[in-house]
Amino acid sequence: MQTYGQILDALGDPTRRAILDALRRGPRPVGELATRLPVSRPAVSQHLKILKEAGLVTDRRNGTQRLYQLDAAGLAGLRAYLEAYWSAALGNLKVAVERDHRIRRRTK
Repeated sequence: MQTYGQILDALGDPTRRAILDALRRGPRPVGELATRLPVSRPAVSQHLKILKEAGLVTDRRNGTQRLYQLDAAGLAGLRAYLEAYWSAALGNLKVAVERDHRIRRRTK
């Protein structure tokens, strides 16, 4: 099982984020991804390995190629993790607004 630290570490690299952006448009082979990036094909393969280990991409054989695509389950887990921070931030904002509202009502 992947940890959120592993996923966030994988997303910390701009090349890996560019790969994920390219895969949003659908499955792609390594060679096609490499033509869009300023790194070599072997480097793209290494980045894909890290993304796969983090649970963000999957691969499947298509003839002599391997096609990589986003892993919906891994991305859903990441989204849930990040939404917990968003929910906490919204909760804190609500508390601050309500406190400010009470203070203003007392000073009128």
